Amino acid sequence: MVDTDRIAGAAKELGGKIQGAVGDLTGSHRDSAEGRYREAQGAAENAYGQAKDTVRHTADRAQDYAGRAVDRAQDFADEAQDYAEDAYERGSRSLRQGARQVSHQVAEYPLASLVIAGLVGFGLGLLVNANRD
Repeated sequence: MVDTDRIAGAAKELGGKIQGAVGDLTGSHRDSAEGRYREAQGAAENAYGQAKDTVRHTADRAQDYAGRAVDRAQDFADEAQDYAEDAYERGSRSLRQGARQVSHQVAEYPLASLVIAGLVGFGLGLLVNANRD
């Protein structure tokens, strides 16, 4: 979208050139000076409009980049959430499977399980008492 200052500036610049040329042809220093002044005004207004267009274009691009960055961050967050949910499910499944295996071993070998549990408890008691000395 072209800024209206650019259009108005270009029109003033053209009008100023014409007025300056007419002033030069007729020998009117006043018209020539006014024409050059209007031409300079138009050029300045045109440059101002171009600067506004550039700023608007840059802001639009920055907004687009920011929107894309937000979209990518959201995608990464969604992927991380999916990965965490999968890891949680796998961990839960492994825990249930391990508990079933231990229960099965305890049911099949109750005496050996009791001896192992006693030895583990005794070992932990030794470790706790060794740290107190």
